[in-house]
Amino acid sequence: MVQLNVLTFFSVSLLSLAKYKERKMPMPSKRRSVLVHSSVETYTPPDTSSASEDEGSLRRQGRITSTPFQSHSNVEPWLNRVIQGSSTSSSASSTSSHPGGKPAAASNTATVTAAATVLADLMVASVRGVPRGYNSSILETADGVPVNSRVSSKIQQLLNTLKRPKRPPLKEFFVDDFEELLEVQQPDPNQPKPEGNQMNVLKGEPLGMVTNWPPSLLAALQRWGTTQPKAPCLTALDTTGKAIYTLTYGKLWSRSLKLAYTLLNRLTTKNEPLLKPGDRVALVFPNSDPVMFMVAFYGCLLAELIPVPIEVPLTRKDAGSQQIGFLLGSCGVTLALTTDACQKGLPKAQTGEVVTFKGWPRLMWFVIDGKHLAKPAKDWHPQVRDASAEIAYIEYKTSKEGSTVGITVSHASMLAHCHALTQACGYSEAETLTNVLDFKRDAGLWHGVLTSVMNRMHVISIPYALMKVNPLSWIQKVCLYKARVAVVKSRDMHWSLLAQRDQRDVSLSSLRMLLVADGANPWSISSCDAFLNVFQSRGLRPEVICPCASSSEALTVAIRRPPELGGPPPGKAVLSMNCLSFGVIRVDTEEKLSVLTVQDVGQIMPGANVCVVKVDGTPYLCKADEVGEICVNSGATGMAYFGLLGITKNVFEAIPVTAAGVPVSDQPFTRTGLLGFVGPDYLVFVVGKLDGLMTVSGRRHNADDVVATALAVEPMKFVYRGRIAVFSVTVLHDDRIVLVAEQRPDASEEDSFQWMSRVLQAVDSIHQVGVYCLALVPANTLPKAPLGGIHISETKQRFLEGALHPCNVLMCPHTCVTNLPKPRQKQPDVGPASMIVGNLVAGKRIAQASGRDVTQLEDNDQARKFLYLADVLQWRAQTTPDHPLFLLLNSKGTVASSASCIQLHKRAERVAVALLEKGRLNVGDHVALVYPPGVDLIATFYGCLYAGCIPITVRPPHPQNLATTLPTVKMIVEVSKSACILTTQAIMKLLKSKEAAAAVDIKTWPTILDTDDMPKKKLAGIFRPASPDMLAYLDFSVSTTGILAGVKMSHAATSALCRSIKLQCELYPSRQIAICLDPYCGLGFALWCLCSVYSGHQSILVPPLELESNVSVWLSAVSQYKVRVTFCSYSVMEMCTKGLGTQTDILRVINLSCVRTCMVVAEERPRITLTQSFSKLFKDLGLSARAVSTTFGCRVNVAICLQGTAGPDPTTVYVDMRALRHDRVRLVERGSPHSLPLMESGKILPGVKVIIAHTETKGPLGDSHLGEIWVSSPHNATGYYTVYGEEALHADHFTARLSFGDTQTIWARTGYLGFLRRTELTDASGERHDALYVVGSLDETLELRGMRYHPIDIETSVIRAHKSIAECAVFTWTNLLVVVVELEGSEQEALDLVALVTNVVLEEHYLIVGVVVIVDPGVIPINSRGEKQRMHLRDGFLADQLDPIYVAYNM
Repeated sequence: MVQLNVLTFFSVSLLSLAKYKERKMPMPSKRRSVLVHSSVETYTPPDTSSASEDEGSLRRQGRITSTPFQSHSNVEPWLNRVIQGSSTSSSASSTSSHPGGKPAAASNTATVTAAATVLADLMVASVRGVPRGYNSSILETADGVPVNSRVSSKIQQLLNTLKRPKRPPLKEFFVDDFEELLEVQQPDPNQPKPEGNQMNVLKGEPLGMVTNWPPSLLAALQRWGTTQPKAPCLTALDTTGKAIYTLTYGKLWSRSLKLAYTLLNRLTTKNEPLLKPGDRVALVFPNSDPVMFMVAFYGCLLAELIPVPIEVPLTRKDAGSQQIGFLLGSCGVTLALTTDACQKGLPKAQTGEVVTFKGWPRLMWFVIDGKHLAKPAKDWHPQVRDASAEIAYIEYKTSKEGSTVGITVSHASMLAHCHALTQACGYSEAETLTNVLDFKRDAGLWHGVLTSVMNRMHVISIPYALMKVNPLSWIQKVCLYKARVAVVKSRDMHWSLLAQRDQRDVSLSSLRMLLVADGANPWSISSCDAFLNVFQSRGLRPEVICPCASSSEALTVAIRRPPELGGPPPGKAVLSMNCLSFGVIRVDTEEKLSVLTVQDVGQIMPGANVCVVKVDGTPYLCKADEVGEICVNSGATGMAYFGLLGITKNVFEAIPVTAAGVPVSDQPFTRTGLLGFVGPDYLVFVVGKLDGLMTVSGRRHNADDVVATALAVEPMKFVYRGRIAVFSVTVLHDDRIVLVAEQRPDASEEDSFQWMSRVLQAVDSIHQVGVYCLALVPANTLPKAPLGGIHISETKQRFLEGALHPCNVLMCPHTCVTNLPKPRQKQPDVGPASMIVGNLVAGKRIAQASGRDVTQLEDNDQARKFLYLADVLQWRAQTTPDHPLFLLLNSKGTVASSASCIQLHKRAERVAVALLEKGRLNVGDHVALVYPPGVDLIATFYGCLYAGCIPITVRPPHPQNLATTLPTVKMIVEVSKSACILTTQAIMKLLKSKEAAAAVDIKTWPTILDTDDMPKKKLAGIFRPASPDMLAYLDFSVSTTGILAGVKMSHAATSALCRSIKLQCELYPSRQIAICLDPYCGLGFALWCLCSVYSGHQSILVPPLELESNVSVWLSAVSQYKVRVTFCSYSVMEMCTKGLGTQTDILRVINLSCVRTCMVVAEERPRITLTQSFSKLFKDLGLSARAVSTTFGCRVNVAICLQGTAGPDPTTVYVDMRALRHDRVRLVERGSPHSLPLMESGKILPGVKVIIAHTETKGPLGDSHLGEIWVSSPHNATGYYTVYGEEALHADHFTARLSFGDTQTIWARTGYLGFLRRTELTDASGERHDALYVVGSLDETLELRGMRYHPIDIETSVIRAHKSIAECAVFTWTNLLVVVVELEGSEQEALDLVALVTNVVLEEHYLIVGVVVIVDPGVIPINSRGEKQRMHLRDGFLADQLDPIYVAYNM
């Protein structure tokens, strides 16, 4: 079998990948939306649905027993443990292949142990044994108040006796409720299982007894420093490769002594020595200065101080620097040693001192260059003790999560380790060693600083900076110094292959050992083989290459020995990737793509015992053909994690046990974090690291293997080879693989996208696992580890925080996420009768409620007298002519115009005359009123009534935006069949202007009259309608789904509406109310134009437009006029919350303590976060927390609920969002998972009756169901005048009847989903109060996976995902969920949002986002009420008019 080198592997993989028929993938697009109409099947996962289980829970003697079905939050942790404990570790190393390879059969199955089957049995059993009908996660006490299930049974019984008895709620047997449980992947019966015998503990050769072996490392230094002072110890090189200094053993000894003396005697604070023996000291030295580091290290040891070597911090925001600071703080470090040059390079504060880095303790910096050191006193001698169990030094290590820990190594371990290395590597006195590794930690420290001194060796230290300039430098130095040993990493071998020009003159014949420190990496074997191929002709003998394995905790674990040191011949294993992912070793053939070729890392260290244990849970010994974690017991391992007792016990004091549970030894073992097995000849094979382990659907994959596969897809053209990071993130209770690489600047977007697509296919075919997210970032932007390479945990952190700023992203959630709950299957139609029966049996109320009875509240004569508003105005003009009805304020807060009863009456008369004489209109003609908000609008409205015409209020076009606003005006005028337009001179000019002609056909306008200068003529007689059912006005509005609908309001309905509002808000002529609303439709129009005339109160009118120039005008008016009742819209509230938060000078003069009720006029679910933040912000100005509430109205009835001045405060309930998706209402506690707060939409108005009906069967529903709100009231509109484009659909909106129960009453369907709940509060009549909760518009709901989603819930989650998301809107497009987000930040953040949006929607809603569209702020259209126009947005998206920053199609 020939082991191929890396390059062959690249081409082979490509050949085999090319054989895959490439799926057509839509390219993401930047600033140009490319809509790819490929078949939807490629995106949407197949429906693997089955009937869902009923939710249930067991109950015994007043106690509630949680069963796995209850809520998956209880199950999750246990389940995860079961799954993870399932198979043992997988992991991987170099991937090798052979031409003509075929992909292994993909078996994408999860591995779960028998425990999962037990779990499934348990579940089924628990469900079978349930008495039907106990609510799952919450038990309701007698009157429906939820009680946490942890309440003790005694209290529970007491509560139950205190409450009114109520029949226990029976399960709604007629609708199968669905408790969502994520799919648990069942283990594949054919998955490989380990079959070998249990392994035994492996014993290394004994440590040889050497007669003159020093009693400690310091004793060795003293010996060489005094007997061989001229012997070279260390040669340092500059970046050109020139030797700049050679440190002799004499110099090292004398300078270490000086430093030890200075540290102990010359550093004082307040006349006390700064340091005492055992204190920790930071060593901060650059990689280019090994000499100073060595002096500092041994100086500390001589002073009995504990050195903590760390990297040089370059900026305040270095990757991982904060964690290093945490380590220094926990070690109690107060002093840092460094060099003069290094100290000058550190960032300084203005005082000239070194800045305190983020998260670091305050440090004193001490420069150890010669001039700063004191000569030791004659009588001072350090104590060179024998090696003890005291800590010698602390080596730092960064974990997978990014936390940094310090590993303590004792003097005895340090000595034993040097002894073991000397024996394993056959080191002899005065040998020369070339070291390319970082000398501060790991093998670079062990060989180049510690063992070298033990054996008086000469070390040539190659700095990283030199390697970057000249990758061949280490080989040239081996040749120049005739070095016998070189310590390198695979990277250094790979780099030297690239510098071929200068390879001719070198010879490696002097080497007896080439130690490959990262021999456990998957690509080390290909580097070793390729290196040997090239350099064998330069004197390199094959047996010289010695891979080794090490870990920060256990130090060196294994080293391959050359034959002269008694090593067996090297081994190589070709393993099946698929079996490795199940933790099983199966030898395969190299012809396959999906194999892993690993080399041995030699034999275990002298004096050590080694075993392989299961990765998770109890450390059971593995079988011979099973991958596990390698554990070491020897005198040469680390002792502990400094200051962390808990994880120390777990890692440093593991007791491996046999399958029978018998400990294999009385000595504790240290876990190495290396995954592997012991092969033939007792050779150790490492197939991965615990830090790179990713467990996806129960199968284990190694990050390094996935990197190796990505590298095989000819990356050189598109990405940088050494700059690829692979890690996993947890989304929806499973690991998801993320691959991030740096893109070359010259790679086009098309090229990169092709490369990404090929990587996905390669990983899928070789590892049989999907990549969740693949991101390319611009060159040089990934956080770097200190010596090259990528800082993985920092990269992961940035990915999760949305701070990675990729330039290309590909998400594939459709293929990766296989554990979504099954789609809900619609039940066979349940008839309305069985619904009612079911509710009765279950003891549920039918959901219906009504406001107070109008007839009992008011004198009916007055109601008859006030039947026509025109009569009312006339009567007021006669009885109270000078009573002020309207005050219109401008942006300065001053009165721009006003109208008393008589003024309004006279202006209305003039308008009526103009209509009849100038306009030559007939009774019943329609008139469009196109006015800015003001008194003119009100006067012309009454003028129309006086003349017997039908008014339609229309928002005027925006002069700066005619192209979009004028067509709406034109459409309303045409659809309403208006015979005439009344407006101002300025708007009249605008309607006929050249600019208008570009937007609409201006020749087809009806008669346009301006009402600015009307003659003072008296009207002959005011028109009196023949019956109150005649049409009074038309109310036109665009719904949130983009439908223009006009409703007919009769005179009877108009006066009934005014009467209801008057009663609810207690409006009288002596009252003042402030209105900051648009006056064109709905309740805004009624409050602005109708109510004051009906009730006689004074309305202070604040046009919302004025807030744009002075945001405080509305609240200032409320304060100035001491208004008790005020109305506004959500957009006004939002402007105040955002705009006034900072303007403290304006706020000083505002006092809102007068406000009893502030109502937000809305046709949507109450925006609870906005109302709460408004209340909170203005609380200090006297606004009562109880004052803010919302109203609810819709097209069929503009005012159904309105808080008013009396009655209980609005209530808030928390419902389970998951139940809501199934049209069920389940109340939960505040803060419980998946809870959604809903605020009551005000009180039901007098005369209004509400019922909740099933959207399809039209039968009445119980109060635990979500259904459509139907309303019956005297002020219902009488019908649509026209619904533009959708006439047939809405025929039954105003004349619906229930299909069962009360089939006589005529109802209007609101088109909104909601539910009713009886509360504990009492209303004015002493009855218990029924609260109506609006959940959302039926037209806007999204039907996905068989469930009903409300866009606002998904949007709320998305907006929380990242600080730069200003707004969001969602809609569906061919079964795909499309999420549009407005980016309020720099465009480089745009692609960060793709993954965050996908994650949050998956986590919180169990939905896969199909398309993420990132746009500029202000693109999502919003109507005058502040509601999102999602259907307009959808049309814009489909017509490619959004000009997006980026469009990502999730594969």
